[in-house]
Amino acid sequence: MKTITANIPDYLAKLAAEAADKENISLDQVVSLALASQVSAWNVRDNIATRAQRANPADFDRILDRVPDVPPVPGDEL
Repeated sequence: MKTITANIPDYLAKLAAEAADKENISLDQVVSLALASQVSAWNVRDNIATRAQRANPADFDRILDRVPDVPPVPGDEL
């Protein structure tokens, strides 16, 4: 386990401490969960961007051309 030191705004430290109390977990766990969540979101964003670069607009159009032109199912209208 790695120990890190970080400077965070006082209000954020207070909110994190309140969340820890509310959830009956340690402040370390709150910080670890928050960090894991954000790093995961960044990874998802990067993965989507990488996959988007591989996309072929012609393939997308070809796939959409196979979708039937029918009205939406009742309740699915915009």
